[in-house]
Formats: sequence, C-alpha cells, structure tokens
Amino acid sequence: MDVTEKVNLVLRPPTEEVVTQEELLELFKTNSKPKHYIGIEISGFLHLGSLISTSFKINDFVKAGVDCTIFLADWHTLLNEKLGGSFETIRKVSKYYDDAFRLVCPKANIVLGTDLYDSKKEYWSELVQIAKHMSLARTMRTLTIMGRSENDEKVDLAKLIYPAMQATDIHSLDLDIVHAGMDQRKIHMLVKDVFPKMKWKVPVAVHHKLLPGLAKPPEEKLGGEVVKMSKSDPNAGIFIHNSDDEIRTKIKKGFCEEGRTENNPILEIAKHIVFHEFDTITIERPEKFGGNVSYDNFESLESDFLQKKLHPTDLKQSVGESLVKIVSPVREKLVLSDELSDLIKNNLVFDRRH
Repeated sequence: MDVTEKVNLVLRPPTEEVVTQEELLELFKTNSKPKHYIGIEISGFLHLGSLISTSFKINDFVKAGVDCTIFLADWHTLLNEKLGGSFETIRKVSKYYDDAFRLVCPKANIVLGTDLYDSKKEYWSELVQIAKHMSLARTMRTLTIMGRSENDEKVDLAKLIYPAMQATDIHSLDLDIVHAGMDQRKIHMLVKDVFPKMKWKVPVAVHHKLLPGLAKPPEEKLGGEVVKMSKSDPNAGIFIHNSDDEIRTKIKKGFCEEGRTENNPILEIAKHIVFHEFDTITIERPEKFGGNVSYDNFESLESDFLQKKLHPTDLKQSVGESLVKIVSPVREKLVLSDELSDLIKNNLVFDRRH
C-alpha cells in the first residue's frame, strides 16, 4: 500500500479533521509503523458512536499499517466521576469495554490506564513537568474534553489533573498519532503547543465526527455544536445491546425533517456508519413512490434527500435495516451479564442525578 492510500484511509469518514495533513503525509513517508492511540472513558453502555463508529476509524488505521492502541482510561473515568465515582465499579465495567473492543478491533492493542501508571515510574514526574507548562486558565478551558463547562466554579481540584494526565498519557505511550472525537480537540492543541517547549515528540492529531443523538437538537444548537449520542440516555441513540426491533423503532422515531440535511442524525448515520460498511444503500419503495433506488455514494443520496426525491420514511427504513446487519453480529458475541448490566444501569441513574 502506498503513502497516498494510507492517507486516504485515515481521511475517510468518520474523520472530520487532521492536524495536519502535511504532517500525516510526512509521517507515512518516514515511518512504516507509526504508533496511534485513542483514549476511552469507561462509563455507560456502548453504542453506535462509542463502539461502532470509533472502531471503524481504528480499523482504518490498522489497514493503513498503523500500530493502534485503545487506552481504557480508568483513572480519568474516576476523576470525571463516572459510574458513581466508584473505582471498583469502573474496574468491573472495564472488562466489558475490553471484551467489546477486542471483538471489533482484534488487531489493536488494549492498555488499561492503571497498567501504564504501574509500569512507568517516571509517569508522575512527567505529569508534574507538563503541569508546569499549563496555566490554570488554559486548564479550565480544556475541561470541555470531560463534558464539563470551562466556567464551572464548583469544579473540584481532582478534575483539574485530568487534562495534564491525558497529555502525559500521550507522551508516555510515545505516540505518532493521537486520535479522538472532535470533543477532545482542545487537549490535542495543547499538546501541539506545549510538547515542543519540552522537546517531546509532537504527534499528528486526527479527530473523527461525533455521531449526534437521534432527537431533534435544541434550537440553540442548530447550526452549531453537535449534541452527541449519549451513553446515559437510553432513548438518545442506538446501543449495542438493543434488539433488532428496538433499533428499527429508534431509527423510525429519529429526527429526520424532509429536505433538511443539516443536523440530521439519520443522514449522519448513513454517511459515517452505513456507507463505511457497505458500498451501496438500496431504498425499497413502491413503484407509485418512485420504485427501488440504489446509491453508491453518500453525496448522491444527500442530494436526492435535499431535493425531496427521497422521503424520510424510506431513508429510515433502509438505514434501520443496515444498522441491524451491523450491530446484531456484535450484540450476539458480546457477553453482558445481568449483574453487570444492572450495575451500569444503577450507576447511570446516579450519574444523571449528580
């Protein structure tokens, strides 16, 4: 595989941004096996965004010859008070995440945060070094990577350690490529600013599109920030453990205004999930409504939808069936005990209340 093909694999959806493409190209020219990572908080049930879309992108990297690592950030999860802030619960749920990513990304390495910190004695001294290059004001601005407000005056001191730890993780793993959703962009920009001052290796940053929730976004979000699919709201997205009929029903109820392409979760799923996995999408409909039609690229499907040649009901039916084909094989192989399921559910209720 030549360098151009490798770059194109990294750039394909759901990738939204590479900082920078020139650096990525040079990296592939000079390094046949660059090191990549993506950090994952261990929180609720895995869904279309947190497992499927993320794994699609990881596997693109693998195909490009990249040495991929999935970093299960147990200590970051604790700092962010997920799963009730119980480290015992986090460790139990981490096994579920480990199993899931080993299933869908069999060629990726999986590293638990605790294991990295136990094995690298210099980690904590490096954490102090990078913290000395971070102002309190900039640290507060990066709290959005945790889903927290940068204006939260009640934030506890422990949460302020989170951004510095994430940056130190990147250095400790000796990475060439850092990968995350767009919501993690601020920490990667901090890394690109601070690491050169410390004479640490500066990685290329790759950010993928965050899948939106299925509901209509609030009016203040329209045209702006994405309301991403939530692990804590059972109605907000497609979860790996949803049945086939639940998937179909959720897609059927999803927001998909006729002729509207902006902030349309069904179109986003078609683009970033369905077309990533399948070469074509076939819309089955009666002859009186135009008959069956197939699309071999998202742009032609989007164009027909914009011109109202493709009705939301027909699009939803096809997307729902495609998702069943993608999700059901994972669901059937991924074991989730009733005990662990109840543990996650109970702690998600706690998280929403706090």
